[in-house]
Amino acid sequence: MKQAEAAKTERITILSTPQFKEFLQKEAKDAGISVSQLVRQRCEMKSSNEDEEILSALIAEVQESTKKAQVSLEQGLAEATATLAELRGQK
Repeated sequence: MKQAEAAKTERITILSTPQFKEFLQKEAKDAGISVSQLVRQRCEMKSSNEDEEILSALIAEVQESTKKAQVSLEQGLAEATATLAELRGQK
């Protein structure tokens, strides 16, 4: 029998603020599940190393693209400045 299919026989009591309790109730209602099921689902979620590796690769790609964009912008601004100076000199 899978862990998710095991009978839920243990009770856990926690103390929270009224606001946190309202938050849990709203989240559970929006998901169409009980507060207990919401807490179980959120606590049982595990991030995988694969997800972290993909995220790291995306971050590195964004950083490299940002550097290239900055270089291109600087070159474009330099060319525009040179062109303006040349046009002003022709007047």
